Amino acid sequence: MMRVTGAACLAALGLLAVGAAAPAQAPAQPPAALALLETGLWELRDLEASAPPARLCISDLRQLLQPVQPEPLCKHFIAEDGGGRTAVAYDCAARGRGRTSLRVETPRLLQIDSQGVVDGRPFDMRYEARRLGTCKAASR
Repeated sequence: MMRVTGAACLAALGLLAVGAAAPAQAPAQPPAALALLETGLWELRDLEASAPPARLCISDLRQLLQPVQPEPLCKHFIAEDGGGRTAVAYDCAARGRGRTSLRVETPRLLQIDSQGVVDGRPFDMRYEARRLGTCKAASR
């Protein structure tokens, strides 16, 4: 399986963090595991590459469910939800599809595992995400 780089995955997640719309077909009730987490400034460290960690302002925790597909029209299907774990499959029609598993260790630390296909290329990513604090407004 060809691996999309961690930088490409983080770039896609960054698009979500800076204002892309939430998926139109988001589940009526977000997974319970997300309720255990806190919004704010998060650092994502690629567990399989030596790339520097990325820092993202997460205002909607659902952003963590679809880290590689920022397409706003994806359909989400909750496959597992309970005990601090959730797995969501998503379908972005011709753009691709994937499955993301989150394991919450604390409200400020989680593991993200996501696989799928985006624009005809397979991806497989594993990150440790750590909340650093609140997001700071950009200075003007």
